[in-house]
Order: sequence, then structure tokens, then C-alpha cells
Amino acid sequence: MTAVDAQLDVRDPELPGRLLTLERDALIPLLRERPEQDFALRTACPGWTVRHVLAHCSAALTRVVENRFEQGAFSPEGNERDIAERGDWTPDRIIDELERGMTEAGPALAATDGARDGIALGEWVHAGDVRDALGAPGAYAGAGLPYALTLLAQVSRAKGHVPLHADLDDLDEPLRLGAAAGDRSPARYLGDAATFVRLYAGRPLTGTRYELAGATEKELVVFG
Repeated sequence: MTAVDAQLDVRDPELPGRLLTLERDALIPLLRERPEQDFALRTACPGWTVRHVLAHCSAALTRVVENRFEQGAFSPEGNERDIAERGDWTPDRIIDELERGMTEAGPALAATDGARDGIALGEWVHAGDVRDALGAPGAYAGAGLPYALTLLAQVSRAKGHVPLHADLDDLDEPLRLGAAAGDRSPARYLGDAATFVRLYAGRPLTGTRYELAGATEKELVVFG
């Protein structure tokens, strides 16, 4: 077991909050300076504009802060309801809710058993969707990347996902993801971390370059 693997086996309850705080400090100022028409731009999420993604993200974090996890809250239907409820909000109001959520959700997640830590990872990926749609730098990368990769590895292990060893240009040591043991030999990935995140998030890979052996792209998707 490498030092990286050993760190992944111990939950850091503050990690989701650190990831959210870093992304808040980078994303919120970017959003506040964009003209209103930019919120109608289409994103990599089918059927969703920038506004839809942000409304979904702010609603999800509000649920975390208020500890509201009724049945179906994060289903596709539940997500659409959350977005519809914010249909007449101004972009500034959505951004205000998102900023509050990114500030207060970390402590709320830290107080749990870790089962919902992946929400912070999902928020960070969606921030990448927004950056990508706006043509802003840092999509699926940036200062929060090391924290996001740690959460991704932990989520993939918890789900018993396809075992994979990743040699990332951005890390000194290989990163191990997925099931810790089994009959299947680990797949191998070689390339940059932002493309790696796109693979696991099921995002478009046009214009990327990487090597993948022992698994298909479809098998790697942890969430969409």
C-alpha cells in the first residue's frame, strides 16, 4: 500500500468543506461578474443550462445545511423539482444561495458519518461544468483538485467500483481507485487529472488525450 492509499483509508471529515470553500472562493466572484445572458448557456449536463446547474447545486447544498433528505430528494425528478422551484429567481439570488451552501455545508457534512461526502465532489464537478460552459479556465482542475481526487477515490472504493491504478501527470504517486480486492486485475490510466475527472463524471472527452487499458470508458463512470 502506498502512502496515498493509506491516507485514503482514513476519512478526513473536514475534507468536503475544504473542497467547497476553495471552489466557493474561485467560482462565486466569477459568476458575479458574468452578464445575465451567460446563465442561459448550455452545459455538458443534457438539457441543463448554467442556470439549471447552479440552481441544482444551490438546492442540494441547502438540503445538506438544513438536513432535509426526504425520499427522492436527489433523484432526477427531485433535481428537476428543485430547479423548477427556482425558475423565477434572479441569477444573483441563486448565487447567494449557492455561496451560503458552499460556506455552511462543510461543517454539516463533517458532522455526519461520511456517507454524503460525495455531495461535495458532485458540487465541484458541476462547478467544472459551469466553467467549461463559460469558457473559463480551471474546469475540473484548480486548487481543489487534490481534494477532489481523494474524494473520488474514496467514493469509488465505497461503491466497489472497477479497480484502477491511475498515473496522473498532476500527482507524484499513482492513485488507486475502486474495489480493493477481487478477481479482476486493476485497469490502468495514464494522462492528466482533468481528463481523468471527466471520465469518472461521464463528461465529454472531445479534444482530450489519455491511455486507458483494462476497462472501458463507460465502466469508469461513477456518476453523471
